Amino acid sequence: MQKNKPNPKSMGGYFELQLTAGAEHYPNLIRLNTGRNALEYILKQRAYTKIYIPYFTCEVILEPINKLNIAYQFYSINEQLEPIIDFEIEPHSCLLYTNYFGIKQGAVKELSKHIKHLIVDNSQAFFSEPLPGIDTFYSCRKFFGVSDGAYLQIKKKLSKKLPVDSSINRFSHLLKSIELGIEAGYGDYKANNEVLENNEIKGMSLLTQKILSGIDYEECAKIRKRNFNFLHQHLQAHNLLKFDISESSSPMVYPFLSADRDLKLHLIQKKIYVATYWPNVFKWTNKKMFENHLARYLVPLPIDHRYNLQDIFFMLNTLQQFL
Repeated sequence: MQKNKPNPKSMGGYFELQLTAGAEHYPNLIRLNTGRNALEYILKQRAYTKIYIPYFTCEVILEPINKLNIAYQFYSINEQLEPIIDFEIEPHSCLLYTNYFGIKQGAVKELSKHIKHLIVDNSQAFFSEPLPGIDTFYSCRKFFGVSDGAYLQIKKKLSKKLPVDSSINRFSHLLKSIELGIEAGYGDYKANNEVLENNEIKGMSLLTQKILSGIDYEECAKIRKRNFNFLHQHLQAHNLLKFDISESSSPMVYPFLSADRDLKLHLIQKKIYVATYWPNVFKWTNKKMFENHLARYLVPLPIDHRYNLQDIFFMLNTLQQFL
């Protein structure tokens, strides 16, 4: 009888949290703990001395830039949400572009033809595939019920092995949202955002990876497309933001640009929670700038896989009361 080797896996005992087994959407990309650390990874590996960033972006982008003491310069975007490049990009510099709301993949493709050192921020565009050879990063918690996690495409990998992150203490808002509702977990959600500040680059936690492996990505993408198209069909004539979108896109939100500064407040009072992208833009810009106008008046309507057409129709009816 062959002698058994020690089993590295525990057997028996209580049942662990049961999650569906499956495959990740980006199994071949580098798994990291946060999107901002994915940017730090790129900046370290490429040894850029300067980065051009849009005024219209989240202030967490500055965290890795300041940590590495890299020079940065803001640039403006036009009404099509595309860069106004009226400057020369130096040899050891790069340009960061955000695939806004997951609807600007066409702009990403055009920029990749002309910008040598392009970094694509797909935090709002999880379902937009990375272009070959273009440094690209994703943030998972913007699209799915996880507390952290990011994916990164880059050819030049760090030589040292990264420690693996732990998400155990970051899931309270997700658990409360199931048993007590979204509102009950909001305080924990904000606390989790603070915990994610100034962390070192780590590998994605096993818990986050396990959850991401059990998601039906095809179904999630299909629902987003359906909900987005339904809203666009009914709101396009009222939307001050004009855009084209390919049939393959599965956006993050429906970006509705209104002339009513109080529209977001009206919706929030009806328990339709819409964010401001991004409050820091008010500090970086003046009222004459398009980015300032976007931050003030753009209403990102939720369209994700949590909502059926009846939900979207309710939101549309609520919105139309204020148009």
